[in-house]
Amino acid sequence: MQAFWFGVIAVLWAGFFLLEGFDFGVGMLLPAVARTDERRQLALRTIGPVWDGNEVWLLVAGGATFAAFPEWYASVFSGFYLAFAVLLVGLIVRGIGLEYRGKAHTATGRSWCDAGIVVGSFLPALLLGVAFANFARGVKLDAAHVMTGSFFDLLSPYALLGGLVTLSLFLFHGSTFLALRTDGEVAAHAQRLGRLLGPAATVLGAIFLVWTATHRHGAVSLILAVLLAAVLIGAVGYQRAGRSGAAFVGTAVATVLVPIWAFAALWPNVLPASNNAANSLTIHNASSSHYTLTVMTVVALIFTPIVLAYQAWTYWVFRARVTGASLTPPGSATGQLIQRARESAQQAVRPQVRPADATGQQQ
Repeated sequence: MQAFWFGVIAVLWAGFFLLEGFDFGVGMLLPAVARTDERRQLALRTIGPVWDGNEVWLLVAGGATFAAFPEWYASVFSGFYLAFAVLLVGLIVRGIGLEYRGKAHTATGRSWCDAGIVVGSFLPALLLGVAFANFARGVKLDAAHVMTGSFFDLLSPYALLGGLVTLSLFLFHGSTFLALRTDGEVAAHAQRLGRLLGPAATVLGAIFLVWTATHRHGAVSLILAVLLAAVLIGAVGYQRAGRSGAAFVGTAVATVLVPIWAFAALWPNVLPASNNAANSLTIHNASSSHYTLTVMTVVALIFTPIVLAYQAWTYWVFRARVTGASLTPPGSATGQLIQRARESAQQAVRPQVRPADATGQQQ
């Protein structure tokens, strides 16, 4: 049961990295790919219907950790308290920016919302990598599994490199998503940026994987690391070839592999102790009782397929490419021209009935 729920939490984090990864990327790339208000609307419409649903994966991952491994949850959320508080502020600011941008009536108001979206996307993208890097390296724990280090101990060069890896990967993921889901100048800008971001993410990721190998050894994690590097290189190649769909699949697989690789490198630990291996938290000494895990398993098997089906249906409904024509206000001059063109087209295909003459016969 402990191994099963360790794997479930890894999958939940993988889902969060996959779905929120391109959300964060779009938010951070907003000023670079969209210079006008209309183009920014177009870019944000690609994530508008789904971003809040994607955040559910983070909530479920945290809740599953609390229920399945309470010792792990307690040690991490107490030791990483300030870092997670900053991450939470970023998510709140980002949500406010996304929700209220369409309600702002002035350019200044929309600029403030845009700034909130950019900053609120940047902070989680960086801090998540810092957190996972500290998990892989290990933290200082006492015999009671309480973290004894300070906040600045979490900001080692290795951890900051991990933050840059997730930051660059999410930026690359967001660029491939925008190139796939938009058209015109937004897609062109995203395509050009992706050609720069892809190699940067690949190089940073390769350095981080090699550095991690000095801390964590394991056949499974090594295989996943090689696979991750190969997928990123493939995504870079597809991006340069202009194959947006294949490039997005590559970045999607890469974002999924990152937390899976991190959890494989941790096994069987959930929070290694860098000062004394005997103080490490493992899946055995950090887990809930067998009965608790059994009940959780039954509930998960019932409701998880329902949630996945609903979210899949949501993405199917909003699968169409977002174009500039969909942003034209109905009351604008351009909108009126579009409406008249639609009416003319409908009139052209409508059956024509000739007027009747005085005898009642159609002419």
